[in-house]
Formats: sequence, C-alpha cells, structure tokens
Amino acid sequence: GLGNEHPLENGFAFLWPYGLPYLPGSGVKGVLRQAVRELAGGAWGETHGWSHEKRFQVGLGNDRKTLHLSMIDLLFGLESRDGSQEHFRGVLNFWDVIPEIRGQHLMVEVMTGHQSHYYMNGQPPHDSGQPNPVYFLTVPPGTGFTFHVVCDRPFLQRIAPELVENDRWKALLQRAFEHAFEWLGFGAKTAVGYGAMQVDENAARERQSMIERVRKEAEERRRQEAERRKKEEALQQMPPIQREVEGIETVAQAIQALESGRWGEHSREAASYIKQRMQRENAWVEVSKKKKPEKDKKYQRTCIVKKYLES
Repeated sequence: GLGNEHPLENGFAFLWPYGLPYLPGSGVKGVLRQAVRELAGGAWGETHGWSHEKRFQVGLGNDRKTLHLSMIDLLFGLESRDGSQEHFRGVLNFWDVIPEIRGQHLMVEVMTGHQSHYYMNGQPPHDSGQPNPVYFLTVPPGTGFTFHVVCDRPFLQRIAPELVENDRWKALLQRAFEHAFEWLGFGAKTAVGYGAMQVDENAARERQSMIERVRKEAEERRRQEAERRKKEEALQQMPPIQREVEGIETVAQAIQALESGRWGEHSREAASYIKQRMQRENAWVEVSKKKKPEKDKKYQRTCIVKKYLES
C-alpha cells in the first residue's frame, strides 16, 4: 500500500469517481525524474545521453532574468529549494496510468510481521510471539500499463531545438523508462520487488506499426492535398472550355458531353482539349491492335473525337 487513507485501510490508490486502480501521473513523473538523475550521474555506467550540465537558458519575468537549466530541468521542471522565485515548469506532461488487468480482478496478498513485540514494544526477542498477518491488494502479475507522455514541442523547439530534432527527447525518455522498469519500479513496496516492469515487445511492435501507418496516411493526405491545390491552380490558368473539359470526371463523360452538343460552335476547340487529355492519360489510339476494332473502347472514342476535329 501507499499509506493512503482508505475505509479498508489497504492504502491502495483508486481514481475518483470511477473506482479504478491507477498510477497518478505525478508519481510516474517522480519515478522517471529519479531514473534520469541516476542515469545522468553515471552511477550505472552509460548515461544514455542524460546530463546534469546546465546548458539551456530561458528568460523569467518582466526583467527577463536568465535561468540556466539542465535537460532534466527543461523536461521535468525545476523548483528552487531555497525559496527563490526561480521555478520552471517542464515541457513534459505525464498522464495517469490505468492498469489493463486481465480478468478485471485485483489480487490479495499477505504480509506477516514477526517479532512485533521486539520492534514496537521494546521487549526481548523470542519465538513465542503472535504474528499478525496483514492483507493488502496488489495488481496481478502480467498486467499491462500504457504510459502517455505529452511534450510541449513548440516551446521545446525554441529553447532546445536539438532535443526536438529526430525526436531525441523521446529516445532519452525511452532510456529513462527502461531504467525505471528494471531498477526502480512504480507504485508501493518497490523495495521488495513490487512495481517492476518490462517492455511488451509485441505491443511495442504493434504500436510502432500503428505509428508508421498513421504517418504514411498523413503523408498521403498531404500529397493528395498538394496535388488538388496544384490542379486547381492549373485549372485557373486554363481557357474556360479547357477548364470545363478538365473538370469532367472521366474522358468518357467528356466525350458524351461533346456529342450532346454542350459546347455548340466551340465543339472543335473542346475536341482538341479532349484529345490532349486522352493523350496524357494514354487513351488516344488511332490504330486499333484488336481483332475487333469495334469493341476497342479507346479506339472508338478516338474516332469520335477525330470526327469533331476534322469537321
């Protein structure tokens, strides 16, 4: 338990008003901050890019007093310990985490304290004491956790563009999560092994595939939008009849409009634009290679347009 007040005295953290167990975002941030401090200090060997060096600057207040920040301060925030006004809110925001519990049930475990008469009452230790089992709730092993971290990228871009480039801040944070999973843990009783985690490789691959798919879809939408704007700009530069021909969805529909007399005395001009479009779309066939030319749609359409061109 976390020592929180609760009617059942189990100290478990439940999200009000939903009654769901959760890891508060503030707690997640605290664990990650400790992880990056340990990495930056080099106590575990490789720093993985983290550093205590205060090489970033930001102006504070109307007098634009300069505050020097390390990458830890920049990402996680800085709160002065001496009561000064040099505070800084980090660019990262950590969401609350809801466990994805299999079976939708928590587990009950037992912690039995021995020798309480010795530790609490100062009596001599002996083996005739009365152990007092304490029951507490835990999240079952194998439970999934999805961590969401939001970054104020525009602000980070102004202060530390090198951390935005190639999403370096994400790579740094990934290392911090890995360190926290293996050596720190989340929640209570981490000293006895609770809260240890590991990356779900299958879920990570699925998420990466989803991110890649979303990225490609976004790129395709941007490409289509650019083509649409380019086509609209080109249409605005065209003569009115050519603009009409290009605005018709298909060549077949344009030829139908030509035969219906849509352009009247300007049919020959319209036919010339239809020919240009057919040539561009590889639909202009003056000599059919099929045994039955009457069934060659491209050839038959070409003949119709040629008739208007020669009239």
